[in-house]
Amino acid sequence: MRRSVLLRFLGLSLAVALGAVIATAVIATYSTSEKLQGEIAENASQLQTDGEIYSRLNEYAGEHPTWSGVDKVVKQLADETGRRIAVTDPDGTVIADSARLLGAGPELPSMPAATIDVRNEGNALFTKASAAMATNRMPPGKAEARVMMSAPYLMSPSWGLTDQERRERDRLADQAVACYQSKGTTATVSKGGGEGPQVIVESGGTVDGMSVTQVMKVGTAPVDDECMPAELNAPSAKALMINQDEVRRAVSCLKAAGEPFSLSSYKPAGLQTVVPANTDQPFSQTMIECTSKARSDALTPYVAPEARLYLGAKNAFNVFSGEGLLRTAATALGVLLVAALVMVFAGRRLVRPILALTGAAQRMTNGDHATRVPVTGKDEVARLGHAFNAMAESIQHHDHQRKAMVSDVAHELRTPLANIKGYLVASEDGVVALDQALVSSLLEEAGLLERLVVDLQDLALADAGKLRVHPELRDLSELAQQVVSAHRPAAEAAEVTLIAEVNGPAPAVVDNARVRQALGNLVSNAIRFTPSGGKVVVGVRRAGDGYNLTVVDNGTGIATEHLPHLFDRFYRAEHSRSRTTGGSGLGLAITKHLVEAHQGTIAVTSKPSQGSTFTIHLPSRPFPPDKA
Repeated sequence: MRRSVLLRFLGLSLAVALGAVIATAVIATYSTSEKLQGEIAENASQLQTDGEIYSRLNEYAGEHPTWSGVDKVVKQLADETGRRIAVTDPDGTVIADSARLLGAGPELPSMPAATIDVRNEGNALFTKASAAMATNRMPPGKAEARVMMSAPYLMSPSWGLTDQERRERDRLADQAVACYQSKGTTATVSKGGGEGPQVIVESGGTVDGMSVTQVMKVGTAPVDDECMPAELNAPSAKALMINQDEVRRAVSCLKAAGEPFSLSSYKPAGLQTVVPANTDQPFSQTMIECTSKARSDALTPYVAPEARLYLGAKNAFNVFSGEGLLRTAATALGVLLVAALVMVFAGRRLVRPILALTGAAQRMTNGDHATRVPVTGKDEVARLGHAFNAMAESIQHHDHQRKAMVSDVAHELRTPLANIKGYLVASEDGVVALDQALVSSLLEEAGLLERLVVDLQDLALADAGKLRVHPELRDLSELAQQVVSAHRPAAEAAEVTLIAEVNGPAPAVVDNARVRQALGNLVSNAIRFTPSGGKVVVGVRRAGDGYNLTVVDNGTGIATEHLPHLFDRFYRAEHSRSRTTGGSGLGLAITKHLVEAHQGTIAVTSKPSQGSTFTIHLPSRPFPPDKA
């Protein structure tokens, strides 16, 4: 069974993480249990304080179109309550923070204590109430209307008053008090607070010996009370404008949806709201959506946008302070010690084979290509060791090939160079006359050198991946006949019959020069190894998605042990290196590269004394259309 290093380290990491989690849980549980009792006693009063903070900020949002200037209110509330108070945008941008106002900048808690959204504050309550009435848990009519009163301008007739309107309300309140007093009724006016002036009238009755007073708020004065002017409880111009805009938007939405509705008036006079056509029925989902959106859109220019309220610090208590610090440090050291022991043990087992690989790589750098590393196991490190040994084997093999290639190239170059030098020295000494025959011989030796250099250049380009081909649509049958025509003089000189067998056109996208070069190498070899009176046939046949180009001869053939090495560089089944049959040993290697550059394949079959068959398979279209 293969043991994966990845899985082992994953298991170790999980084990360490589990230990850390358990230790953290123990510390947190212990610290929490100690502090929780004290926190419970403080929470009741703290909740009341937090509610007052929320109410004050919510009131600010309802009276201001933006949050600009709220930092003063935040600082005042923080001083009064001793709480850290922060207000942010929904995206987390801080609007005001009492801690930062004092020069500190601690991180905010992870979750807000509340969301302040005056525009949609009543919509959620309204939706819940409508759902409750739909399930008969709340009677329709008055209950639903009360929920509708949750908008800021419906909750108080003094909402949105300008300074001039407030002065006029004060005048009307003083006038009402004077009227009551003229009739012998004790009345006073209260002008403090944000709700506007309030007229307080004594009813004249007593309860348990205490006099009873009545505050004349919205709708509390009798209809025929001539002392209480209606204007005192009328909505502000701003509230009336917003209400009209809300009703207009809601009516437009309901008409577009085909939802029946009716308009209902509320005190203060002049304010309206949209209700179902049948007041005994709960609000439909369409009506809820239309009225909620209408109210939100109408209020948007006049109230502050949605904001997040954060209270307190990020953590209720800190386990790394006071008496918990020693316990935390001891637990952390224990976890680190266990993790260190586990990782040292596992790391040594992992590092040992890596060090062996490093040493072997350094020895290879110093020229010891026979170095290998011992491999045990079946994990990733073991596979790395096998890959290293395979790489070393390949490097050693290619090193041997390189040395053999250098030796062969030196031999191939030395022979024609020695011949040229010998003839020239003999001619210079007057031993051999510099006649036409000598010049022809020297040209032949120079041609051998030139072919060898060209072959080596082609191989170098192939090794570098720069053997370029220029594909175009060609007829392989015509190409084969051209190769036969080019090599026919050599075949006639060797008394070998050379013919082409084709069956009509064979169109394919190929590099004409490269395919002629590859096919020419095969034909040249076939002529060289076919005795006088022999025959070489070049054929073109359709085969699957391409064509087979074959060169068949009835020459000496090739022994079975030589077939796997025929396409190796400088490999020759005939080792005599004679001037008549011995070539450079590069022709077949070049042919293989040329065929593979066309996405093709080459194969050979042969039997001694019966001849050989070389087969090149070329796809009819091996290149993308844009390169054809």
